[in-house]
Amino acid sequence: MAKRLFDMALSCLLLLLLGWFLLLLWVVAAIDTQSGGLFNQIRIGRFGQTFTIFKFRTMHPKTGHISAIGRFLRQSKFDELPQLANVLIGEMSFVGPRPDVPGYYDKLEGEARKILELRPGLTSEASLKYFNEEKILSSVPHPLQYNDEVIFPDKVKMNLDYYRHRTFFGDIKIMWRTAFGTK
Repeated sequence: MAKRLFDMALSCLLLLLLGWFLLLLWVVAAIDTQSGGLFNQIRIGRFGQTFTIFKFRTMHPKTGHISAIGRFLRQSKFDELPQLANVLIGEMSFVGPRPDVPGYYDKLEGEARKILELRPGLTSEASLKYFNEEKILSSVPHPLQYNDEVIFPDKVKMNLDYYRHRTFFGDIKIMWRTAFGTK
């Protein structure tokens, strides 16, 4: 309950403080991609329920190419800022397993399903470790296979460790490391 109150308070504060910046990024993304500027996608959330995640659009919807501005938004993770709304409405938390597309977390079995008891998060130990996941996957001959056999199982292991050992101060440390890029 305290974590949820913290998430609500901090997301409200950040939305108020960063509202002008979010509006600016939304307009830039809309102009850059010649679209509505937002990208919505179904993800797996708490208890395996689906929800719609919000991001700034970084790819042109007709060509499928990432724009220069889109590349900057992805590298800086600014494309993820609309997820503050997901946190505010309770679909996500600041810290927790990153929500994945259907076909991964919803297919977990046994003890690994404990991960689904957590709200998905904006950041986690796994997302810090795999900050450059797109680059990693683009460097291997079979990216989907590498993700399925190496990266995803490692994320599950890390997220189970978080499930077992999570604390408020541990979350603060993960948030600090995310915000300031420290190890």
